[in-house]
Amino acid sequence: MLTYGCLAESKRLVLERRTLRLKGWPADRDGFRIALIADTHIGHAYSHVQACRAVALALSEEPDFVVLAGDIVSRGFPDGPRYVADALGPLRTMPGRVVAIEGNHEFKAEDIAPVYRDLGFPYLVNRAARLAGVTWAGIGSGKIGRGRPQDTMAQARALGDPIVALWHEPDMVDELPPGARLMLSGHSHGGQFRFPGGFAPMHTRLGAKYVEGFYPDAPTPLYVSRGVGTTGPPSRFNCPPEVSLLTLVP
Repeated sequence: MLTYGCLAESKRLVLERRTLRLKGWPADRDGFRIALIADTHIGHAYSHVQACRAVALALSEEPDFVVLAGDIVSRGFPDGPRYVADALGPLRTMPGRVVAIEGNHEFKAEDIAPVYRDLGFPYLVNRAARLAGVTWAGIGSGKIGRGRPQDTMAQARALGDPIVALWHEPDMVDELPPGARLMLSGHSHGGQFRFPGGFAPMHTRLGAKYVEGFYPDAPTPLYVSRGVGTTGPPSRFNCPPEVSLLTLVP
């Protein structure tokens, strides 16, 4: 199972198309499409190839916006930032329509911020920005204690509706102040290795309650990506990697 998951399923990248019906989502943003890319864990040649495939898949759908939801780089790999710059380079064709946030791996990769700056992507760490008619509230990693949700959401409310909160760890939705129409996360890897029936023997911290997919009844409606890459054993089972294409409607 581990060998199959490494050689086959970890490479079986799928496009997860979802329509999310959101209370209070404005009519003038009806049909707004977000490509969500999370957890590429770029650090070496293998992860770089997978990330390039994910970016190409996202761009092929011509989304309105792209969100890089954290752990794009993998800590501990000196060539990681260089690989990130190359893999994300094609997204430069979407100026003003790409944002990135911090995951727990970015915290240890201090040289990732200059990469995003050179690419022209806002790196939202406890900061909000208004782009493409939507306010994006990027909150720092909860796992490493850098999240400032109150301050970030205050910034976002000052910029106006609709607000989409971006927080790498999905279980932190329970701590999100009110005001966002949607929160987007990664981190959980969907469990990464799951037995038939959905049982996953291991979960990430702060990625165990909300594991994958859409949770409309969470304190703030939440979508959790299974992510693109892996951590630990480079294997997936019954849990293919995904690029999410989310269509937001009232």
